[in-house]
Amino acid sequence: MFHLSFSPDSPESILRLSILECGQICYTRHLITSNDGNISVRVDEGRILITPAGMCKGRMDADDLLLVDLDGNVLKSANDRRPSSETPMHLEVYKLRPDVRAVIHAHPIFATALTVAGLDFPDDVLPEVALTLGRVPVSAYATPSSREDADVIRPLIENHNAILLRQHGSLTVGRNLDEALIHLERIEHVAEVFYHARQLGDVKRIPLEELRKLIKK
Repeated sequence: MFHLSFSPDSPESILRLSILECGQICYTRHLITSNDGNISVRVDEGRILITPAGMCKGRMDADDLLLVDLDGNVLKSANDRRPSSETPMHLEVYKLRPDVRAVIHAHPIFATALTVAGLDFPDDVLPEVALTLGRVPVSAYATPSSREDADVIRPLIENHNAILLRQHGSLTVGRNLDEALIHLERIEHVAEVFYHARQLGDVKRIPLEELRKLIKK
């Protein structure tokens, strides 16, 4: 396997395998549960592959994935599947970020719990976040599976590769699924560390001066 680090000229067959592999990892690691979440990749400037609606991301076949254009029109659906109801959010990313070739919308438990509790993402507790992601914003609340999902990420996605969707999981992007998945794993790891630190005592933040040094790097 290991198709996650695909290149811009990878054939559609490899991109399909990449989505399947990513779905299995996310499902196994409880980053996506039940039939929640969705994964997509850019095939070319006008088309994307995306996971179907109402299907477990850990139990898909290559033919279950749909090919759609940037207006959301279904171009290919071998098993007569419907595209994810979150397709407009994915399309918004691809329209605003020509550098992005992969998008993961997941439901990581600890990161999602932060937004349910009304807490900001703790981007100042572990140095690797400052070195890689910087600030991870929390979007406004949006009705799931509606056009609102695309609306709330619009002011955030151009400058961030990871966003928490208020009470609705996360959105991470990258040049391939490997990058998008690394961002997802990192925000969940930090959120879990933060959760356990609060159980043990006071959370120690990285001093602002030290954060500036990390950002400078």
